[in-house]
Amino acid sequence: MEKKISKKTLSKSFHHWYYGNLTCFSQEHMQTFGYLTSMLPIIEELYDKKEDQEKALKTYTAFFNTEPQLGTVIVGVTAGLEEARANGAQDVDDETINGLRAGLMGPIAGIGDSLVVGTVIPILLGIALGMSTGGSPLGAIFYIIVWNLFAYFGMKFLYFKGYELGGKAVDFLVGPQGEALRESITMLGGIVIGAVAATWVSIKTSFTMTAAGATKPFLELQKTLDGVYPGFLTAAFVILCWYLLAKKKMSPIKVMLLLVVVAFVGVVIGFFNPGLKY
Repeated sequence: MEKKISKKTLSKSFHHWYYGNLTCFSQEHMQTFGYLTSMLPIIEELYDKKEDQEKALKTYTAFFNTEPQLGTVIVGVTAGLEEARANGAQDVDDETINGLRAGLMGPIAGIGDSLVVGTVIPILLGIALGMSTGGSPLGAIFYIIVWNLFAYFGMKFLYFKGYELGGKAVDFLVGPQGEALRESITMLGGIVIGAVAATWVSIKTSFTMTAAGATKPFLELQKTLDGVYPGFLTAAFVILCWYLLAKKKMSPIKVMLLLVVVAFVGVVIGFFNPGLKY
C-alpha cells in the first residue's frame, strides 16, 4: 500500500518550521535543529518502526542554513522526497536528499535575501514610516500585521508547492532560470534600497563662507551642492555605510557609533547645524 503524508501532518510540519526554524540556533548548527523539528511529524507518519524513524531522521542532522522565509520550499521538497523514499524509490537516499538540501541552500538564500530582506521589508518599512508621521502608532501596527500575514501565508504556499514539485523544483531553482531570477531580484532590491535611502535619509550642511565686512556669505555649500547634485551628501553617506558594512566587514554597531562621532565633530566645527534635520 502506497504511503501518503496527510494534509494534517504536512500542516504540522510547516508550523514546526514556521515557529521553530531557528530552534537551538548556533554558529555550528544554524537551522539544523529547526529542520529536524519540522521533519519529525513526517518521519513519524511514514515509518512505523522506531529504528526506521531514527535512520530517516539522521539524514536531517547535516548542517543547514538558508533564508528562512523562502527556504520553506526546501522543507516542502524534502517532505515529498521522504515520502518517495518511504514508498521504495530507489533513486532517493540520504545522499540524494542532503545533496539537494546543500545545493538549494545557497541559491535560495541569494533569492530570499534579495527579495525578502532587500525588497519586501524595506517597502513595508517605508510605508510604515510614512504612516508614523507625528508619532502615530498606525505605522507599527501596519507593519506587524502585514509582515506576519505576508510571511505566514507566503511560507505556507511555498511549503506545499515544494511538496508538490519534489525534485522537479531543483531544475528551476539552480538552473539558468533561477540564475536570471536571482539577478533580477538583486537589481530590484538595489533600486528599492536606493529609493528608500533617498526618501528617508536627509543629510545637509550649514557650512558657509563670508568675506570680511560682508553681510551675506559668498558661498553656501548646501545650495551649491543642490545646484550640481541634489542629495549629494545623503548619497555619500549611504555609500560610505555600504562600503564599511560590505567591504570592510564592520558591524552595524560600529558603523552607527562612527556616524555619531562624525555628526558630533561636524556640529563642533560648524559643518552641521544641530538645528537641522539630518
